[in-house]
This record gives sequence, structure tokens and C-alpha cells, in this order.
Amino acid sequence: MPAYFLDIEYSKITYSEEEVNFKEFECCTFTNCNFSNCVFVAVTFIDCTFTDCVFSDAKINYVAFRTVTFNRCTIKDVNFSMCDKLIFEIAFNNCTLDFSKFYTLKLKGTSFINCSLIAVDFMGADLTEVLFENCDLYRSEFAKAIANKADFKTSYNYTINPKTTKLKKAIFSIEGLKGLLYKHDIIVK
Repeated sequence: MPAYFLDIEYSKITYSEEEVNFKEFECCTFTNCNFSNCVFVAVTFIDCTFTDCVFSDAKINYVAFRTVTFNRCTIKDVNFSMCDKLIFEIAFNNCTLDFSKFYTLKLKGTSFINCSLIAVDFMGADLTEVLFENCDLYRSEFAKAIANKADFKTSYNYTINPKTTKLKKAIFSIEGLKGLLYKHDIIVK
């Protein structure tokens, strides 16, 4: 049985590789914590908030994120696609998620607000009704994703092929149309 922690505030902790393993955190807050060295095993976060935390290169293969919010976190090169998919609900505000992977995840309704999403893998993901608000999507990959009703209107630097990505009723700005036409070698000025 995993150790259970309820309504605790953690601050300025650098976690060792296995320190959080086999633990369940509910309604906890983590501020200025560093999880970079962690190789997570059987960890659950329920209704938790991470603020100014670092997860870069963390191995989160066996983590459950159930209604979790990340604020101003650095989460570079993290593979979310191996997380527990049961009640997987996350939100990102002012985060750096460059080179991370969300391959085949169901992200329906997730919000990415003011995030750097450079070279992020969204291939095969369900991005239905996802909000990409003011996000840099340079070199992010959307092949075989479902992005119906996704909102890209304030985001930029994306290139999405409408032939390989479902985009029914997705929202784009006029300025962002060139990111949908790049495969056709059309120049928009």
C-alpha cells in the first residue's frame, strides 16, 4: 500500500531519484521543488498544484496525474505518454514543455496557457477542445492527432497538416493560416 499524504505544502525540496516512489499525494502543493533526478514508480497526484518546479528529464512512466495544475514549471524532455491514463487531467500555465511527449494521450479539454511547446510530440493524441493560448508550437508534431474544436487562435509557429490531423471546427487566426498551408508550398503574405 502506497504512503498517503493529504493537504501538505512542500517547498524548496530537491528530490532524490526514488524519494517519491510508492506515494500518493492529494490536495498537496509543491513550490520551487526539483524533480529532475526522479524516476517515478507508482506515484499518484490528486488535486495537486506545482508552482515554479523543475521536472526536466524526469522519468514519469508510472505516474497518475488526476486534476493537476502546473504553474511556471520547467518540464523539458518529459514523456507524459507513459503516465496512468485513468482520470488523466492536467493544466499548464506559463510552463516550458519543450521536447516533451504526449503521444496518443487523451488530452481533451486540457489548457496550455502561455507555454513554450517547442518540438513537443502530440502525434496520435486526442486534443479535442484543447486550449493553446499564446503558445509557441515551433516544430511540434500533430500527425494523426484529433484536434477538433481545439483553439489555436493566439498561438504561433505551428505547422499542422490538415490531411493527417483532424481539425473539424478548430479555431485559428488569419495570421496562423500559413501553418496549415506549409505542406502545399503556398506562400502567405
